[in-house]
Amino acid sequence: MVEYEDDLRQMPAMVVEAARGLPGSIVADRPLAGGFAMIEHVWHLADLETDAYEARIRRILEEDEPELPSFDGDAVAAKRKYRALRLRDGIKKFTEARARNLAALHAVKGDAWERAGVLEGVGKVTLRDIPRMMHEHDLAHRGEIEALLEELARLR
Repeated sequence: MVEYEDDLRQMPAMVVEAARGLPGSIVADRPLAGGFAMIEHVWHLADLETDAYEARIRRILEEDEPELPSFDGDAVAAKRKYRALRLRDGIKKFTEARARNLAALHAVKGDAWERAGVLEGVGKVTLRDIPRMMHEHDLAHRGEIEALLEELARLR
């Protein structure tokens, strides 16, 4: 059993539900206090899932204590111009990558959970740490998305 599995599995559906209620004209609107617009949340989650978590899981399983780069979400968002991308493409990418990552974690058995890498700016992380890190990140975005939806509702 993967720690936090239910919450990790539910995150893509939460994102879909949050996006479903937004008119297309405001999915790229940023909160007044700053932060990501809904489309930026979606693409950030998608890219983090593939470029960070998926890569970390694969490398920890295949290499002996690989050096894992950090993921600079703000830099990636600016470089990839998230606000110009399609929301549904980001949701699809996130949903598919999360399913792949959960399947990969499900395949981990026994001592393999203790395989480790060295994450830039963090230090040693094991496969056992990855679901917790994913969960903590999801929780932060859930809170930010809920606050964004509340703000947008007040402004309508």
